[in-house]
Amino acid sequence: MSDFVVIAGLSGAGRSQAAAVLEDLGWFVIDNVPAALIPKVAELAGAQGTPFGRVALVVRAGGPDGGEGETEAALDALGETASSVRTIFLEAGTDALVRRYEDTRRRHPLAGGGLSLAEAIEAERALLHPLKERADVVVDTTDLNVHQLRARIVELFGDDGAAPGAMRVNVVSFGYKHGLPLDVDLVLDCRFLPNPHWVEELRPLTGLDDAVRDYVLAQPDAGAFLERVDGLLELLLPAYAREGRTYLAIAVGCTGGRHRSVVVAEEIADLLRGHGYEPTVAHRDVAR
Repeated sequence: MSDFVVIAGLSGAGRSQAAAVLEDLGWFVIDNVPAALIPKVAELAGAQGTPFGRVALVVRAGGPDGGEGETEAALDALGETASSVRTIFLEAGTDALVRRYEDTRRRHPLAGGGLSLAEAIEAERALLHPLKERADVVVDTTDLNVHQLRARIVELFGDDGAAPGAMRVNVVSFGYKHGLPLDVDLVLDCRFLPNPHWVEELRPLTGLDDAVRDYVLAQPDAGAFLERVDGLLELLLPAYAREGRTYLAIAVGCTGGRHRSVVVAEEIADLLRGHGYEPTVAHRDVAR
């Protein structure tokens, strides 16, 4: 039985780039798969003697979905025969997608019939909403360049020794002044802790420096907060796993994303390791 990754999302949001990264990681990639052929692909991949242990399917709106709900039904059937099926959904803001189409001068697949480019993008967004709702992970590529998107895909699907079907956990720190991450499941706010930014000798440092870490963790509320987060993880991690979740993204925010959230994110990663997980950790705004 093969492992499958389904790449879905808005046109222009980065499906082709994601597929190229998976191909580099050793996945057998099939682009523009019609919904009706998804079960056949699963049958061929699972046939005795075939070398396709890991298959990535890129599904698109407009052509591949022959009717409302057909792709979802095909993915349900795929889940009954494959070893594992994980779905990643790529999205981006309308303004960003409009700029990308204007740069490439390509035609949007739903354009025409009097629809403007922005209207076509919104129509596709509505069309693909059911796929987004069932996705294991949603990645917002609005502010990602191709290198950052590649790093995100490698983080999600790279060979890290995790058991097939095991839940992967990602922890990201961020600054509220730079916007809330959209592709996360849990958001923790640590702005209640005193801000090292107002300590002159700590301001140029980050939460990756020992002096800042020591300052943040020395605050009376820091230990109590982390203790309660640990209890929350003890409750939620098994519950998410029982529900069949394969990805969990936890975001930790402070004002600028350079000090408190970085320290707390690293501490939460340690707590996760204590629960038997090997999380990836990213600090989105630490260099801003």
